[in-house]
Amino acid sequence: MRTQRQVVDYSLRKRAVLRELLTSRVSTHDVCDASPYLKNAARFHGEPTEERCPICRSENLVHVHYIYGDELKQSAGQARNLAELSVLAMTLREFQVFVVEVCLGCEWNHLVEQFLLGRDGLAGGAEGGVEQDAAGSPAASATGAGSAARRRREAQR
Repeated sequence: MRTQRQVVDYSLRKRAVLRELLTSRVSTHDVCDASPYLKNAARFHGEPTEERCPICRSENLVHVHYIYGDELKQSAGQARNLAELSVLAMTLREFQVFVVEVCLGCEWNHLVEQFLLGRDGLAGGAEGGVEQDAAGSPAASATGAGSAARRRREAQR
């Protein structure tokens, strides 16, 4: 998605959990504990993947996208599919998305990633690459192109 930013990937944490499982530091009951709400969200709002479950290896994983943000009000904490996320990203200023992978067979679940979506991510690209300072006015760089642009702006005033 175009407005996706501030991505946090949890693949290293997933590898650590799987390593702990292989060395018998944790049991499958500890990691295969998807709640009924999460399983229902995976069934009705999840996005199927081609990735096999790392525990049972018999089912493909499903990604569930949960959304949170001030503008969402009562919708915060709901699971949404990718098509709905695209629409919300163009409608709302900013909201956070948490992606959870779920196996409907053995109930494995793990947080995969989190990121921000929303129109605020378009602000930098819409300016045509012009940086802004803390006050919100275009920042002038020390390069020749920056000083030429500054002179043009001053001449227009």
